[in-house]
Amino acid sequence: MKSLVRVFLSIFIISFGLMGVAAWLNSSQGYSGGNTLTVYNWGDYIDPDLLARFQKETGITVIYQTFDSNEAMLTKIEQGGTSFDVAVPSEYALAKMKQEHLLLPLDHSKLPNLKHVDDHFLNLSFDPKNQYSVPYFWGTVGIVFNPELTKGIDFHSWDGLWNPKLRNNLLLVDGAREVVGMSLNSLHYSLNDTNEAHLQRALAKLEKLAPNVKAVVGDEIKMLLANEEAAAGVVWSGDASEIMDENDKLDYIVPDEGSNLWFDNMVIPKTATHVDAAHKFINFMMQPDVAAQNAEFVGYSTPNEDGKKLLPEDISGDERFYPPSEITDKLEVYDNLGKRMLAHYNELFLQFKMHLK
Repeated sequence: MKSLVRVFLSIFIISFGLMGVAAWLNSSQGYSGGNTLTVYNWGDYIDPDLLARFQKETGITVIYQTFDSNEAMLTKIEQGGTSFDVAVPSEYALAKMKQEHLLLPLDHSKLPNLKHVDDHFLNLSFDPKNQYSVPYFWGTVGIVFNPELTKGIDFHSWDGLWNPKLRNNLLLVDGAREVVGMSLNSLHYSLNDTNEAHLQRALAKLEKLAPNVKAVVGDEIKMLLANEEAAAGVVWSGDASEIMDENDKLDYIVPDEGSNLWFDNMVIPKTATHVDAAHKFINFMMQPDVAAQNAEFVGYSTPNEDGKKLLPEDISGDERFYPPSEITDKLEVYDNLGKRMLAHYNELFLQFKMHLK
């Protein structure tokens, strides 16, 4: 019995010692206590120099992780395995997170830089009074096209994508809301439509698009379009900006029937363990010079009014990415359609992708 006790005591001492060593290592690397911040953001969605600057100015070590879809982000936060301190959901995902009580309310007294954000991007329907979020980037969904390879095709209408001249020459971003939504818009329906007859018409029209679709892809769509692997593609406006930086022969347009006006937003998940550091990070990202630097690096439109004034004129004055009200008034924000309807959109999108094979 004494031997057994000694064995258990030895195991306990060794385990305790290992825990102490691990804690010391984490502390020495800045991964414990109040000097750590875990940020969960989209890929390629921040200037790394800004993370270094934030760490230098605050002494807070940033652990930066990325996701590639709102659904992946939601799943990981719902599971609760990692305590993310800041996340960046799109507006419909944010609404879902509010509904499921996954967010902490923001303390506006710790966010003095909120005054720099354009009032047009505050107090929106998905988060009245910005109780849980502040805008990070905004933009549209539209068409990148190569004028030399698409002569005779009019992309002022979504119907241009169905032109037989585009056979096997069109790329689509891998997003159910985006692809089903643009088909709905082409039929003059809302991209938040839940009418089953309308959704089936949208699917039928997408299936007619299949001969033109070369691939449905993720982030690689930027490289493929820049390298002229396809003549046109349906993309987010920020990706379009990056693509056009790589290949100035390309252009971007939002069709006249309307499209998506989207917002990505900084929030604090309910499981956050460094709430004060999270507020510091959000406030830092709203500094005008920081917002301008981030917008110039990433290529997406900043909601920061004072930051926009610091951008070069060729960026801030580009109406393709900072469109006038006569265009934005025709755009729609994605509604949170509920778990069942979102699943149905995903099913329709999957049926379409299966039709491509």
